[in-house]
Amino acid sequence: MPSSNAPLPLVISLPHCSAQVPAQAAGHLALSALEVEQSVDLGSTEVFGPLPALKVLPAPYTRLVTDLNRAPDDLSPKGVVAAFDYAGRLVFSPEKAPESSLKLKWVESFWHPWHRELAEALESPGVRALIDGHSLDGVGPPEAPDPGSRRADVVLSNRGGPDGEAAGRSEPTCPVEVFRLLGECLKQEGLSVAYNTPYAGGHIIARYGPRLRARGAVAIQMELNKELYANQDYSRIYLEKAVELSRVLNRVLERFLSHQW
Repeated sequence: MPSSNAPLPLVISLPHCSAQVPAQAAGHLALSALEVEQSVDLGSTEVFGPLPALKVLPAPYTRLVTDLNRAPDDLSPKGVVAAFDYAGRLVFSPEKAPESSLKLKWVESFWHPWHRELAEALESPGVRALIDGHSLDGVGPPEAPDPGSRRADVVLSNRGGPDGEAAGRSEPTCPVEVFRLLGECLKQEGLSVAYNTPYAGGHIIARYGPRLRARGAVAIQMELNKELYANQDYSRIYLEKAVELSRVLNRVLERFLSHQW
């Protein structure tokens, strides 16, 4: 796939790519294996995984036990150990729902090691960008910020507003001109792009964006529309489409990173 032997100077995180349930949590779940599988960002492994980054860091376990894209101290029902999945189903059996002490134990066991590895990768010489890779439904589901709305092929997020500029008190995790540059590189490949809509970005880019910006690098969340490579009910991936999209993203990122900022 790469056009040269040199890896792209970026790190790719995949926090929602796994359906693996750690043994410590298996007895607590109320969901079936199929329902756990439905929580995976379908296609994120197949599309982002082959990219020739300095580091691709997949999640080892399902987001349902510990969500790597949530703050480690957020123990709310929608926090790092969520009470409900994205279909509104109870994740844990009522009689075995984890108490705060167990949630914190899981955070220590699963969240912190992955984030330590990510932080170390981002300190590698030459890193210019963190791409936090996700996928999303083609139409906003009922519980989403945009229910019933058709979505772009790619949603880019930098914790800013719809134009990429600062929203609220914090600076975006990527300057607007660099953010829009990536969007233009995607559009050159025939992909439609939305900025911070419906999602403005999660904990990962919020956590690492400021330190990256301080040294001239950037953090961007990238959500891929599952309709680009999956069947209508998102029960299977068309592998040849996922492989082709991965090749397209490789070209996009090479073009993006050929610019200086």
